[in-house]
This record gives sequence, structure tokens and C-alpha cells, in this order.
Amino acid sequence: MIEIAFLGINDVGERIYDWLVSRDDTKVQGIFTENEQLNILKDIEPDLILSVGYRHIVPEEILEVPEYGAINLHKSYLPYNRGANPNVWSIIENNPAGTSIHYMTSDVDQGPIIDRQKVHIDPKDDARDLYERLEDTQVEQFKRMWDQIRESDVGTIEQQLNEGTYHYKRDFTDLWELNLDKKVRIGDFIDRLRALTFPPYNNAYFKKNGKKYYLEVHIESESDEVENSAEPKKVPNYTHKNGE
Repeated sequence: MIEIAFLGINDVGERIYDWLVSRDDTKVQGIFTENEQLNILKDIEPDLILSVGYRHIVPEEILEVPEYGAINLHKSYLPYNRGANPNVWSIIENNPAGTSIHYMTSDVDQGPIIDRQKVHIDPKDDARDLYERLEDTQVEQFKRMWDQIRESDVGTIEQQLNEGTYHYKRDFTDLWELNLDKKVRIGDFIDRLRALTFPPYNNAYFKKNGKKYYLEVHIESESDEVENSAEPKKVPNYTHKNGE
């Protein structure tokens, strides 16, 4: 029986939590969402810390408590897109998207990698499409690796940080306002809109006459049009009079 302290909770965390508590070989001691709660871990001494969506830096003295260490699930193919909003930056910077399980250190998303898995980005994907695909991949990846993690039978890869990237939350919010006078490549502009489209949230906007106007993008491929319609779309036949 392995005893786990669960740090943070998001949609992926809920799915993994439900899966873990249904198992006979695992006991979840509690869910902790704030650093002020973490001193409790010194008393309960979990075998493993599992971080899924925890939004704070965990002190080194807490990371040293569990015998099997502390692991984190991150929605990027490390060392790319460490930090905030990794799904956004995979689209904008055209670097690998994926999911990683890694040991935690006092530096954010820099610990040795236990497992990483690439996730395909389709040209029509927006940030939400990719995010949801990453969520599903994280759950399946964790289930696949759990027996090895539980038995502390994992190999690791040291991160080559000079090859990776890191982004702060403010880097994402800096993308929201679109400059109507700036010249950009169409491909870069489309990618930016894709990365900022995450219904139902309003992210991308431009200002006109002191007012904000929000926009997003929806892209369909040729195959989508065929699937969505039994007949191909027809171009209207307009009759022009007097050369108009």
C-alpha cells in the first residue's frame, strides 16, 4: 500500500484521484491546495507527493518528506514550454506539444523527466482543442506509468534547459491585445488567434474608438465540410443587370 499526498486539483486531477481511490494498492491521505497546508505533510509522512494542477512553488523541505519523492504532471513536452499556458505556446512557437511526468525540484518544471509523450497539433486546432487532447493524454499516461511510479522503478531523463522554453502567465496576457496598425505574417496571425481561442473565454481583442472588440477563430478543413454536408456547397448564381 502506497500513501499519497495530492497537491492541487483540476479536471485531470479529479479523474486521476477517482482512479487512484478505486485501487486497493493506493491510499490518498488528502488533497492540499495551498502552501499554508503543506506542513501537515511533515506529520503524515506520505510515501509520495503527486502534483496535478498545483499553482504554487513547493518548498524544498516539503519535497524531501516523501520516501519516493514528489512528481508533477505538466501539459508540455519538457523541456519545452515550462511554466504557464503550455498549450498556447506550442501553437504560437511551433514547438512540440505533449505531456510530461517529472520529479519536482524547487525550480518550476525543471526536475528529471520520468516520462513524456508528444501530442499532435492539427492546423485547425485552437487552444481548447489542444488542451482537451493534452488532458486525455495526461490521464492515460499516468495510468500507463503508475505501476512503475508506485514501485519506484522508473528511469529519468535530465532536462536540457538550454534547449527548452519558459513562459510566465503575463507572457500570455500580453498577447491578448491586437495592434490594428502592425504588419504581421498571415500565418503568424492565424496561429495567434488559434492560441487565444478558448471558448467560452474572451482573450483576443482590438480597440476601436475606445471600445474593446473580442474575436476568435474557427477553422474547418475540407474533409470537415464533406462530413458536415451530404452535398458540396454551391456558389450562389447572381443575375447582374445593366453591368452592375
